Amino acid sequence: MTLVAGIDSSTQACKVVVRDADSGALVREGRAPHPPGTEVDPAAWAAALDSAVAAAGGLDDVAAVAVGGQQHGMVCLDEDGEVVRPALLWNDTRSAGAATDLIAELGGAQAWADAVGLVPVASFTVTKLRWLAEHEPAEAARTAAVCLPHDWLTWRLAGSEALEELVTDRSDASGTGYWSAATGEYRPDLLELGLGHSAVVPRVLGPAERAGETPAGAVLGPGAGDNAAAALALAAEPGDVVVSIGTSGVVSMVATSPLADPSGTVAGFADATGHFLPLIATLNAAQVLDATARLLGVDHDELSRLALSAPAGAGGLVLVPYLEGERTPDRPHATGAVHGLTQATADRAYLARATVEGLLCGLADGLDAVAAGGTPVRRVFLIGGGAQSEAVRRIAPAVLGVPVLVPPPGEYVADGAARQAAWVLGGRDAAPEWPRPGTTLHEADAVPHVRERYAEVRDLTARRN
Repeated sequence: MTLVAGIDSSTQACKVVVRDADSGALVREGRAPHPPGTEVDPAAWAAALDSAVAAAGGLDDVAAVAVGGQQHGMVCLDEDGEVVRPALLWNDTRSAGAATDLIAELGGAQAWADAVGLVPVASFTVTKLRWLAEHEPAEAARTAAVCLPHDWLTWRLAGSEALEELVTDRSDASGTGYWSAATGEYRPDLLELGLGHSAVVPRVLGPAERAGETPAGAVLGPGAGDNAAAALALAAEPGDVVVSIGTSGVVSMVATSPLADPSGTVAGFADATGHFLPLIATLNAAQVLDATARLLGVDHDELSRLALSAPAGAGGLVLVPYLEGERTPDRPHATGAVHGLTQATADRAYLARATVEGLLCGLADGLDAVAAGGTPVRRVFLIGGGAQSEAVRRIAPAVLGVPVLVPPPGEYVADGAARQAAWVLGGRDAAPEWPRPGTTLHEADAVPHVRERYAEVRDLTARRN
């Protein structure tokens, strides 16, 4: 049996899976936590990787390895390859002002969308570089190379020391703000606009191009950003949409052409197969279910049962789920709203149904946004904690209007990295086919009035924001 390993270096933890290269069968796995916070010394990632590898039984018998990782994190290295300062993570918002300044300096949002397929926000690397240049100029001056979390870990696994040996992949490069998915090229001028001077950046590898070898002789894959790795694990094809319902929601679509959205709603990322991965994020997802369950004093199973006992459309009762504000659409000061409360709809089941439909309608708005590039929507993969709700699974096809596939819970980022490792090792034209038993298909006729009614109420709330 030939074994491959996939690594997921996420915000919260490092996960390692070891799988059979041919069948994809899980052989063993391990996990170790990352420290909390929005900035982390990369040495902590290295220590967690070592612990997770040990928990997974080591990698001595593994033929290939690839790393999936949290996107956008700023890792700055000096000319000797030493880390200049703790990495700023994607969720560090101190560079929000820098994002505003960068947009203005290039000539507006349209100029950024045309240049790199996205409009700067605090999560993207280029804004963090500007923050560094303004607030820690000595550290910015020391910075000789800039890379991302998965790039740095791949470099470390290779035992590299030369900055010129840093590599990355299209998916992660596309979230920096200075590499274009449409052209496949860096924009050094935008890197300099952020950092204030030029720096070494990782060489961008093709989807199945070798990134080198570990000292033990295992082949290294190019790795991927977390969302692209998850899509690879699911074998998502053009037209497939991956909807992840966690604390926040993520909607990404494998597309055949790049998308540049000057509104900033959609980030025009690349995927891990040579296609594109336009993506939106919502602030409100599974926590909306948590809030209503808490309000009704029930657990999630009972919330699901209540929702399924009410009719589609909840009798006109609508919940707009902007409990934390919202960024898709961009309404940071919005609050949640319940509309259509009558004697008939003042019922626990109707509120439960409106909650599930409101959550799904918010994600459907995101689906419309990522599909605006013209690739027809084929089906949706539903993953994340929220996908474990039976009501979400059963109602989703009617709201989204397309078939919904729900795979079993799993470490999709690590699995995608492992599948890439097998792809690189085998030298095939495409990634190997790995069956995923336990995936369920949910189909239903669309119920247009649900989204139409939701849109009416959503637009009513917009007038008060």
